[in-house]
Amino acid sequence: MKEIPRRLAYFAYYLRRLDRARLAAFMAYLQREKGWSRRGQWARILRDSLRYNISILEYYQFRFFELSSEEKAKWAGTGTMYEFQRRANPPGAREILEDKCRFHEAYRDFFRHAVYTREALAAQPGLAEQVLQRHDRLVFKPARGNCGVGIAFVAAAELSAADLVPFMTRNGYDLVEEGICQHPEMMRLSPAGVNTVRIFTALDAQDQCHILGCRLRISVDSEVDNMAAGNLAAPVDEDTGRVTGPGVYSDITRAPEPVHPVTGTPIEGFQIPFWPETLALARAASLAHRQNRSIGWDIVITPDGPGLIEGNHDWCKLVWQLPVGQGLKRRLEAFA
Repeated sequence: MKEIPRRLAYFAYYLRRLDRARLAAFMAYLQREKGWSRRGQWARILRDSLRYNISILEYYQFRFFELSSEEKAKWAGTGTMYEFQRRANPPGAREILEDKCRFHEAYRDFFRHAVYTREALAAQPGLAEQVLQRHDRLVFKPARGNCGVGIAFVAAAELSAADLVPFMTRNGYDLVEEGICQHPEMMRLSPAGVNTVRIFTALDAQDQCHILGCRLRISVDSEVDNMAAGNLAAPVDEDTGRVTGPGVYSDITRAPEPVHPVTGTPIEGFQIPFWPETLALARAASLAHRQNRSIGWDIVITPDGPGLIEGNHDWCKLVWQLPVGQGLKRRLEAFA
């Protein structure tokens, strides 16, 4: 295969970035379930990584140990997604998605919650005082953080106007947002964190927006809702906004959850409020800056309707595929 040298380079990258504790847990799980030695698992991982362009952990998360060669070929792994997203969202174009400050500036019309940059707070006397008076709870973020890493939730009463900008500077925060009030139905599902809808879009050659999938990201016992932080993702019917299956983890040792494990609210059958408006928001946002052709949108559902939180140029193949239990690589073929 002419791809082998490149995929060997990818494999070296996966080794450098490997969550070895997670791998050890997955290997122990397969030892118990199938009696496979660690050496035998490594041989299968290397073979399938080179053949199907997947990462080391994806061998487990995609459950390749249960699949035929034909089924394995349907899954889009890290290598495939890297190549697709580099074509769809070129490095020179994706800056407005990578930098949260620039993202808010470019897509502010789609937001429902207030966002303030450190630069604006430093430049406008009195703005810090207004922020602390208007909002009870604040969320601090670095401009280039992802997967919920580096986010801090702070009560406004704990800060003073004079210390707001220095606090952000000391801790590397580039922007602060008001704490989002989510819709009562989303609170009923899980009040631990803001539960977001992830909608994947792609533009064709005629700039028509196509929906590649809709998922509900559900916080379990966490202030963020990312799968990487141990939370759930569930499939959503594009036409109705109704959840069509259980919530799933990226941890293969944990069973799917048809009912929320903390609140007891049913996940299967859950109806997302304001669904037509949510789809319309994703479609409109996808056309706002067409240099980026395929984006994973994070949308919050508030009592007044949907609002944008983020747009991801490197949207997650796990959130996309795991909730539906099948590889969706064929969905990418018509784009980029």
